[in-house]
Amino acid sequence: MTRPDIRLYTAATMNGYKPVIFLEEAGEPYDLTFIDFAKKEQKAPDYLTLNPNGRIPTIVDRGNGDFPVFESGAILWYLAEKFGKFLPKDANGRSETLQWLMFQMGGIGPMMGQAMYFQRIAAPNGQDEPFSIKRYVDETRRLLEVLDTRLAGREWLAADAYTIADMATYPWARAYVWAKVSIDGLDHLQGWFDRMDARPMVQKALTIPKEQPAFWGDADETEFLKENAARFASDVKR
Repeated sequence: MTRPDIRLYTAATMNGYKPVIFLEEAGEPYDLTFIDFAKKEQKAPDYLTLNPNGRIPTIVDRGNGDFPVFESGAILWYLAEKFGKFLPKDANGRSETLQWLMFQMGGIGPMMGQAMYFQRIAAPNGQDEPFSIKRYVDETRRLLEVLDTRLAGREWLAADAYTIADMATYPWARAYVWAKVSIDGLDHLQGWFDRMDARPMVQKALTIPKEQPAFWGDADETEFLKENAARFASDVKR
């Protein structure tokens, strides 16, 4: 049996789900290596040769001389070009898609990530910082409002098509519960969530390599909150 071109190194995080969503939606085979944060596998020397930043996800394209790609947005872009899927070929549609991909990478992800960090990791470890929490929760809400405005009268974020921009944005924006950000009044955004939620391959992807239902507000978060906070306790207390 021919081995798949793509080997994916990932974990069950918002960024980690993105390439899984692409590969499942595209129907492309891949080999998966789960990166265990508890064992600091993302900092292992062999992994750092693929991703010098020591983060997930990373892919290796064995069909292209074992070419490594890191950073989740760059991975989606690379996969879209390799397989010719979910990235428009016309110049304007392509640019529009990449603009919204970068909006997620530079805005939605970092701001929501900080909202999550200060509430879900710092505060449980004795570093409760209301000013920081308010800053990042408010900015996240503003960015979600931008998405809501964008989605008025359209089904998808860019180019009148389902693209890598939707795939990148969904795992983050859909985790508004985990970030403790309200989406009250954002009806266009909620409609987009409903459309994304209804995609079978998206839902399958959110179970690979592991389900984290607390992210999406679908489970009692108590135990996962303790586990998550404990994993980063040493960082907070340095």
